[in-house]
Amino acid sequence: MYKAYKFRLYPNDKQKELIHKTFGCTRFIYNYFLNECKENEYQKAYDMCNKLKELLIEYPFLKEVDSCSLRNSIFNLEDSYKNFFEKRSNYPKFKSKFNKQSYRTTCIRSSYKGNGYSNIEIDLKNRKIKLPKLGLVDIRGYRNLYNINGKIINVTVEKETTNKYYVSVIVEEVEVINKKKNPTSIVGIDLGIKDLVVTSNGEKYTNPKEIKKHEKRLKRLQKKLSRQIRESNNYYKTKLRISRLHSKIKNSRRHNLIEIVNRIVKEHDIIISEKLKVKEMSSNHNLAKQILDASFNKICNLLKWKAKLEGKYYYQVDAYYPSSKICSHCGNKTKKTSNLSIRKWECINCGYENDRDINASINIMFEGLKIHYQN
Repeated sequence: MYKAYKFRLYPNDKQKELIHKTFGCTRFIYNYFLNECKENEYQKAYDMCNKLKELLIEYPFLKEVDSCSLRNSIFNLEDSYKNFFEKRSNYPKFKSKFNKQSYRTTCIRSSYKGNGYSNIEIDLKNRKIKLPKLGLVDIRGYRNLYNINGKIINVTVEKETTNKYYVSVIVEEVEVINKKKNPTSIVGIDLGIKDLVVTSNGEKYTNPKEIKKHEKRLKRLQKKLSRQIRESNNYYKTKLRISRLHSKIKNSRRHNLIEIVNRIVKEHDIIISEKLKVKEMSSNHNLAKQILDASFNKICNLLKWKAKLEGKYYYQVDAYYPSSKICSHCGNKTKKTSNLSIRKWECINCGYENDRDINASINIMFEGLKIHYQN
């Protein structure tokens, strides 16, 4: 399986200069061939790579950077066109230097007199990575990781809008996936806005609402930015502060989700959640911001692959299953819960007082149990 390791990169001034040159050259190649495809006709990556030789003569500055990164820029353009032809994305756009910058380079191996050599190597003991043209660069990340057992495929160097540099290393590994366990515990999960995760055991994980937490400060900074002279020094300073605040929100949200998922997967063998259609749900303009901030799909994806690695079972109940409308004690259906403000309701049939979210998670658990035994 392919696994990605992302490290914080600490280049010196010369290395930063070369990284920025590589960003510019890869962007130039991408935009040059995109323009050719627009004006003439679509070309395959093989034909574009052949024309690259002529460009190196015409534009000598392209020789200063890693040649693999230029070819990868062409392959990225071809992938963009494939996604467009297969209706997975819109028509490719020209790259801008004002967004997040990145380039990808391929790992090349060779041998001489019985010794193996590689243009990309990682030394986790000394916390350094060897990259083409850049040489040894300091890295930080994964404190408890002392070696990577696998074959490095490629590397992506990126600079975020917060002016921080990162490197993502794609490694081909033989991942040891645990055998499926004999399940001893089961849990149903209801995802929501008030409480992010509610389990059938009655546990509730509160929604930190990261955007709401920092909304005032974000609004103030964006208002300040709109009044400043575009492309002035103060304009870029405020823009950097906004980027750092967005990064803080993203990292805090991710950390919270991983903690919740790790705990659920550790404690239970069968995990069932609902399959939510976030795009349809976010059409409700009153709740769209809160729904997108909750990151329901991210939770489901994390549960899926973490459960797989641990040899546990993960199922998703159909999106249109009326989990909140059915009484988990007698199976009677009600229309009361169509109103989202009703958090508790009494069943007409059995008289039991149901908590909306816990009741829904119990129903999801029973529905998932049916899927488990069918499989």
